[in-house]
Amino acid sequence: MKTRFILINTSHAGNVGAAARAIKTMGFDELVLVAPRWPNVLRKEETIQRASGALDVLENCRIVETLDEALDGLSHLCATAMTPRDFGPPTRTPREHFELLMSGQLNAGAGNAADVSNVPNAPNETGVGFLFGCERFGMANEDVYRCNVALSIPTNPHFGSLNLASAVQVVAYDWRMALGGYGVQEATPPVDRADTAQVAGMLAHWEQALADIGFLDPAAPKKLMPRLNQLFNRAQLTQEEIHILRGVAKAMIQTSAAKR
Repeated sequence: MKTRFILINTSHAGNVGAAARAIKTMGFDELVLVAPRWPNVLRKEETIQRASGALDVLENCRIVETLDEALDGLSHLCATAMTPRDFGPPTRTPREHFELLMSGQLNAGAGNAADVSNVPNAPNETGVGFLFGCERFGMANEDVYRCNVALSIPTNPHFGSLNLASAVQVVAYDWRMALGGYGVQEATPPVDRADTAQVAGMLAHWEQALADIGFLDPAAPKKLMPRLNQLFNRAQLTQEEIHILRGVAKAMIQTSAAKR
């Protein structure tokens, strides 16, 4: 689904770069700035540094003078406003609102369906826009009134201040999850588990070593080896770990023999 992140009157260049990074990590790429403090903000060193590689988002970013220009082509608008107001759109958490939106329970705009082939039960929207106000004052009332919802990120009631880019990251994450999310990538390569024969061979090696050092009495072994068997089964040993344990057993046998 077409998704656009809109920053209104942004005053800190670093937040622009950090916001670009935040939306790219969640698979989005459309960023629009409405009358930012710095006309050359996309070229400022702090912006580029904070983008941390999301330079393509900055290159495609548009700067416009009015909110009307930024909203072109969008049919569902989400304000990010925590300040209570006398009236306006309903306030919901991002996750709650996105669940309603994706389930088709909201009648939030006429629009035609676009780019929703991979989204089950996608609403009939041409595009969704997320609006973020300036760092000092948040969103103006008149901008909030234009939106279908005011998203409120659940935070500590005694300290709810979120950095602008952090708020962008949270909303982008919840929206990506609503669209299906990404699979978790393994941080480590798959391991080769030891099979039962390898575990049995290692245990036989240990039984000999424990007898040699006097820890195990072969005439009265009791339940030592079955308990070790259970211990190593729970450990789900890898083949490399089997080699290590057999090396320990070998060293015990050699040390015992040297002392005789």
